[in-house]
Amino acid sequence: MRRGTMIAVAVIALGVSGVWAYQRVPSPVEEVVHWREIAWPFPRDGWPAGRAFRCDGTCAGAELYVRAKRGFCNCDSGVADDDEVDRVADIDLISPRFAAVAPGEEVSFNELRGRARRYDLDMSDGVGHAAIGVAVSRRCDLFVAAAQGRGEASGMQRAMLAFLETQEMRGWVLATLDGQ
Repeated sequence: MRRGTMIAVAVIALGVSGVWAYQRVPSPVEEVVHWREIAWPFPRDGWPAGRAFRCDGTCAGAELYVRAKRGFCNCDSGVADDDEVDRVADIDLISPRFAAVAPGEEVSFNELRGRARRYDLDMSDGVGHAAIGVAVSRRCDLFVAAAQGRGEASGMQRAMLAFLETQEMRGWVLATLDGQ
């Protein structure tokens, strides 16, 4: 009898610890992403430099470039079409040889609305990269983001938009659009 009780206690203990361990393991849907700030890599142009980040984690090596373009947007319609995303999203700073791979889609974050579009880039070293260009507006001002890397474009887009929704980035984006 005593042996049966010991086995039952051991089975229950293992079951409880197994459930606890299973619940502690991140699900495959929960991506481990950390964006670390790096220097703005592009030469000066007609707009102020923005901020640049490199992703560590599941989107390892992807880079994100963000900045405001104040007074550059159609005040009535905002970012209306894919051609505008092609023109303003700074994809051409990464590589002048880029091609859209699909029609864009509507996106929103931080109460800003606009469009995102996916691209293939031909880099100067001959290695192809995927890229995402995002242009969103508030009143007459644009906020643009471009991400590029060797990974899959939809994963980069999810990671990029989630990062832009963080409290730190939300505050910076709105302050930048306000000219602060």
